[in-house]
Amino acid sequence: MGVEIRVEGLTKSFGRQTIWQDVSLTLPAGEISVLLGPSGTGKSVFLKSLVGLLKPDRGHIWIGDRDLPYLPERDLYETRKLFGVLFQDGALFGSMNLYDNIAFPLREHTKKGESEVKRIVMEKMELVGLLGAEHKLPGEISGGMKKRAGLARALVLDPEILLVDEPDSGLDPVRTAYLNQLIVDLNAEIGATFLIVTHDINTARTVPDNIGLLFLRELVMFGPREMLLSSEEPVVRQFLNARRAGPIGMSEEKDMSELEAEAKMGMEVGKLPPIAPQLMPSDGRVRPGQAPPGAWCAAHGVTPPPGSFVDDLGRNWVEEWPRYVASMGHSSAAGHGQGGQQPAGGAR
Repeated sequence: MGVEIRVEGLTKSFGRQTIWQDVSLTLPAGEISVLLGPSGTGKSVFLKSLVGLLKPDRGHIWIGDRDLPYLPERDLYETRKLFGVLFQDGALFGSMNLYDNIAFPLREHTKKGESEVKRIVMEKMELVGLLGAEHKLPGEISGGMKKRAGLARALVLDPEILLVDEPDSGLDPVRTAYLNQLIVDLNAEIGATFLIVTHDINTARTVPDNIGLLFLRELVMFGPREMLLSSEEPVVRQFLNARRAGPIGMSEEKDMSELEAEAKMGMEVGKLPPIAPQLMPSDGRVRPGQAPPGAWCAAHGVTPPPGSFVDDLGRNWVEEWPRYVASMGHSSAAGHGQGGQQPAGGAR
């Protein structure tokens, strides 16, 4: 099971440049969270701070009862063993085949014998669909396979926290969809706490239990997915709609004259798109981080955008959810997160 991460008042600068300041959020144990934001807002810096590769200027990162930025080096080293990290490009060693790449953390950080190493490596390779490719070099495989190999390596120490940096980077939409499903399946299987940094709107709308958005050196919002996907904040609406109109500019922030010019031309950030059904694990189970669709909106008196929670077969999952849960043998109160709809495309 994953562990909760509490971030309190975190600030990071490089010289005179403030990357972000006073960031506070809680990543719930065992849930999938996504961090969005325009390019250059420090999302990858935030991941590196969480794992202790960068030290913040001030603030706290609580992993259980351990405050990561203030740990002695030996305790920091031990705490890092709770983490698995999937880097943007997989970060594989080009001179090692996939088997040795995935085995590397086990050989580096444990005293397991080679028979035990082989058992674990092959188990993780099977989990990410790479059996049969263990003798291939990174230069001989596709970008999607590199991502999966990097994911397998991130999993070999059975992490309680998994950080994923732009899993869609360099992948086409179809491979991204497969990788998204794999992430959801892995969360259901291992119960780790996931944090994904991404620019991919479809990933953000269908995968996580929680979403955050970084902009202008601040965390604009973080919370259950329905909270952000139904928000009327202009920067949220602009980002979700991928529009030029709005506060985000080419160099991050637009000045007042640009915004006034857009207003005169009648340019708008657009209406919020419908809240999409959330991906389910391939076996159809309800993950602990999931809750009935529409639950957050109903509890907070928020009317979701028209067409929300309807899949591509026209099924409304606010209505279908009780029947689905009953058919799967779950308690109707299963989950405590934000989504839990059958993915668009048909019942399992």
